[in-house]
Amino acid sequence: MSELVPFETTIEVRDACLCLYAQRAARALARRFDAALRPVGLTNGQFSLLMSLNRPVPPPMAPVAHLLAMDRTTLTAALKPLERRGLLEVHVDPADQRSRLLVLTDAGREVLASAVPIWRATHRDVEANLIDPDTLRRELIALA
Repeated sequence: MSELVPFETTIEVRDACLCLYAQRAARALARRFDAALRPVGLTNGQFSLLMSLNRPVPPPMAPVAHLLAMDRTTLTAALKPLERRGLLEVHVDPADQRSRLLVLTDAGREVLASAVPIWRATHRDVEANLIDPDTLRRELIALA
């Protein structure tokens, strides 16, 4: 049987695919932040989720899901371990009984306060290895 996709195409994709490079970079960053945040018992995703709840007024699920680029089902699954740890609570929205508000608890605020200096130091180290982090950030936002 002959090749349906020539090996040269494999090399082309390996060398040019933005999606491949974005996925590799995202995984490497996730591992780095996961390791850094481990002492406070958070993953990078949990840190981002808790940070997204750090608002003057508890947000409903939809804007949090949008900010984190998650669907509601994925967000609901991500909330469960944090809720079990007492870091957040899910309340019925008094203005709309069908909607849920995500409330950062005092314990969640404390863990987040412990995590922020770790995030800042790790973030500073990551940015120090980049030529132009502001341009990269703008380009990633444009892709999203």
